[in-house]
Amino acid sequence: MKQRVILIVSVVVGLIAALLTGQYLNAKDREYRTMKAKLTRDNRTVAVIAVRRNLPAGTVLIRDDLGATDVPESIGRRNIVALQDANMVCGKKLARSLEAGTAISWLDLEGGDPLNNGLASDINNGQRAISISVGGAAAVSGMVRPNDHVDVLGTFSFPAAAKGGDVEMVTLTLLQNVLILATGRDTAKNQINAADRTAGGYSTVTIEVSPREAEMLVFAEQARGRLVLTLRHPADVTYLTDLPRVDFSKIHDSITTLNRSRQEKLMGKPSR
Repeated sequence: MKQRVILIVSVVVGLIAALLTGQYLNAKDREYRTMKAKLTRDNRTVAVIAVRRNLPAGTVLIRDDLGATDVPESIGRRNIVALQDANMVCGKKLARSLEAGTAISWLDLEGGDPLNNGLASDINNGQRAISISVGGAAAVSGMVRPNDHVDVLGTFSFPAAAKGGDVEMVTLTLLQNVLILATGRDTAKNQINAADRTAGGYSTVTIEVSPREAEMLVFAEQARGRLVLTLRHPADVTYLTDLPRVDFSKIHDSITTLNRSRQEKLMGKPSR
């Protein structure tokens, strides 16, 4: 009888020991999994924008200044400029010096994170933003986008100098190499992650001009002139002087010369 009791007690103690051991091992397994997840999370990296060379404070960043580097994901969320935000960095001025390979933080840039600011923060000192009624075909079939550069042309009805009270249509270039700040309500800020946005869909564009240029554009629209944009290549900063006022006489006098010049450029040799 005594031996039977001892056997039962031994079995019970063994079961309790096994249960406690299982609970201990399960606790250790959970602890291991938690540590593993933390290590994985802490060592996960994200691609961010970095400078390619040493840059002093005051440098206006261009695309060639920018490279990429990897940082831990936890750090990447702390004001570091993400790789997809490269376009938002171009044209910004450094508030402090950065060494080559350093990840760029929004705190390193004058004005900080543009997503936290309105359109006003995108306007250069001494300039003004003004919206003009241009869209569709007048905006290159709606293909003009924020950060593009355009020329602004206008067509107006003027009193004809040699025809008494008659009027004549005249087209002239009002402004050259003008920065587009917004198309409709879309700015460069909210189009960074909208590469698949369809063209068109706006009837106004907002451009950056001087105060005197703004006055001229307001008058042009009030005079019921029709404004049209011509899109420039991003690297084209040329300025043409003495552009003529175009009327029917100008077209008649120049059309042959213009077509001959175009053919010479296309063929690479003078036309006959």
